[in-house]
Amino acid sequence: MTAPKHILIVEDEPLIAMMLEDFLEVLDQSVAGSVDSVATALGRIDGGGIDAAILDVNLRGGEKITPVAEALDAAGIPFVFATGGSDDSVDQRFRDRPVLQKPFTMDGVAKALAAL
Repeated sequence: MTAPKHILIVEDEPLIAMMLEDFLEVLDQSVAGSVDSVATALGRIDGGGIDAAILDVNLRGGEKITPVAEALDAAGIPFVFATGGSDDSVDQRFRDRPVLQKPFTMDGVAKALAAL
C-alpha cells in the first residue's frame, strides 16, 4: 500500500487488537479505531474517516460481524475478514473478500491489506 490508510479494527480480544494496531503502525498505516462490538463498529463507521477495516468474523457472545460488513459494503469501504475458522463462517455474500487467517503474522496482515 502506498499511502497510509485509516483502518478500523473490529476485534473483541484486546491483546489481538493491540497486536493488529502494532502491525499496522509498522506497515505505515493509521488505526481509525479499535472496537469490540457490532454496535460500536456501526457507530464508528457512521462517524466517517475510515478507509478500510479488519473484521473479526465472530465476536464475543456469538455476535456475527455481518451487519458491519453490510454497512462497509454500502459505504464502499473495503474490508478483510479475520478468522481462526474456515471460510464457511463468512456470510456467503462476502466470500469474495480477503480473509486474514489467525494466528496473525505481519506478512499475513500486509498481504490481506494489499488484496484490498
